[in-house]
Formats: sequence, structure tokens, C-alpha cells
Amino acid sequence: MKDQKDPIMNMSSSALTVTQRALSRSLGAILIDSGKLSVEDADRVLKLQKEESIRFGEAALRLGLVSQEDINRALARQFEYPYLLKGHGAISEELVAAYEPHSQQVEVLRALRSQLMLRWFEREPKQTGLAVTSYANGEGRSYIAANLAIVFSQLGERTLLIDADMRNSRQHKLFGIDNSKGLSTVLSERMGLETVKRIPDFVDLSVLAAGPTPPNPQELLGKPIFAKVIQYISSVYDVVIVDTPATSLYADAQVILSKIKGALVIARKHHTQIEALSELIDEVNQLGAHAVGTVLNEF
Repeated sequence: MKDQKDPIMNMSSSALTVTQRALSRSLGAILIDSGKLSVEDADRVLKLQKEESIRFGEAALRLGLVSQEDINRALARQFEYPYLLKGHGAISEELVAAYEPHSQQVEVLRALRSQLMLRWFEREPKQTGLAVTSYANGEGRSYIAANLAIVFSQLGERTLLIDADMRNSRQHKLFGIDNSKGLSTVLSERMGLETVKRIPDFVDLSVLAAGPTPPNPQELLGKPIFAKVIQYISSVYDVVIVDTPATSLYADAQVILSKIKGALVIARKHHTQIEALSELIDEVNQLGAHAVGTVLNEF
């Protein structure tokens, strides 16, 4: 007769594994690991928590052992929702989604993300690419594109942000990455997609910088290789966000929109004229693309 494993021992072992996993992700353990609480302080917190029937974080705050920011960061780690402390890392503090996840601005960005998921990315057949475009410079395209890429990655979506504004690139500055190679070197076939950079602080976020400014951005975007690149990355990533040049200055954005097919149109409060916005939306539709929505940017 073959030996049979004791189901009670199996159950105990399984329960122990689950308990250890839960403990390793508990708020107290995270605060201790990060140096915000000592083991002795954690015992004091646990005692007050039991006496008052309150949450661990509330008890720690009552005892004055941690700050609300300490609790927020520990919760972010517990729920695998990464964000940064100001003054840490190479990412620009202009990217509020990276540093201020509890702010009103980021709540608005998350609401926008939800709308885009429903209206575009979860449509059938599945849509992956979205161009962020506007009529003129200074309306917030790069700001919106970068922050959106972060909040999508925080949702666990494999996200790629492409800086396709090869004339006035900003994404490499916002994310603190090298711009000596990027989209321009890929489209000129001098390098491949190894130029895509993973952002270490956000495991599901990658950025393809614009690269050196070429003399012929529009011609590069019009080459067949651009369509092939878009087709390939759309099969690898869940969300592809493309930062485009202003439509009023160059025809680059029109070429991009003909390949991406989805557009988020940005207008700036007290800056963008209604006539220009209407003209841009008509242009998007004429290109066979879909204007997924319009954002009024006031930040």
C-alpha cells in the first residue's frame, strides 16, 4: 500500500504558509522593515489596538510613533501600489502621479484612466494604443501623457510611453533617462527596441524616449517601420501611450494618428480656443482615428 500524506498535516502546513504570507505583508511588518517602527513599539501598538478595537495604523498614529505619510507609504507597499517620496529618484516632481497619489489631481487622473479603460482599452477588438494630442504647444500633452502612463502602470497594466515628439521631446527629462537613443534611432533602423527603458520605480512602466532630433521627423514616422513597431509593441503591452507634437505646427501628429487610431485631445483652460479644439477633433475624425475624449487641463 502506498504511503499517503496526512491531510491534517497538509492542511496545517498550508495554513502556516498563508499565515506567514499574510504576516509578511502586514502593515506592522512593513513599518518595521522600513525602519519606521521598532519591535517594542509594534508591541505597544498591538496592545492599544486590542484594547480599543481599532486598526493597527490608527493605533500607531495615536501613540505618535508614525506619521500619516508613513502609514500611506506602508499601505501602498501592502497593496503593491508604488509611489515615490519627493527628493528621491530621478523622476521629475512634476509627475504628481509618482509622488502625490492621494492628491486631488491624481484622483482626477485615476478617473480619466477609468473612463479610458471603459471607452477605449477594453473595447472589442482590443485597443492598445492611444495618442495624446493637442492643437498648440504649452497645453499639457507631455504632462498628461506621462502621468497617465504612471497611473495605468499602478493598475498593473503593462504600459509603454512613447515620446513621438522628436522636435520638442520632454519625456526623457520627466523620467530622468538617456535621450541619446530612442524612437528616432529605431525608425532610422540604427537600433532596435532595446532602446525602450524600464522605469525601476514602477515595474509595469517602460518609456521609449524620442532620441536625437532628426532632420526629417515626419518622413521617419511615415516609413513602414513605424507601423511595424506599433503593431509589435501593441502585442507586448496592454497600454501604449504616445506623446505627439502639436498639430498646428507640424504634420507629424497626423501621421501618428493614422497608425494609432485613438486620440485623447488636450485643451488648456484659458488658453485653447474653442475653434482650434473643434478643428482638431474634426481632423482626428478625418484621419480615420477616433477621438476617445477631451481633457480640459488646468494644472
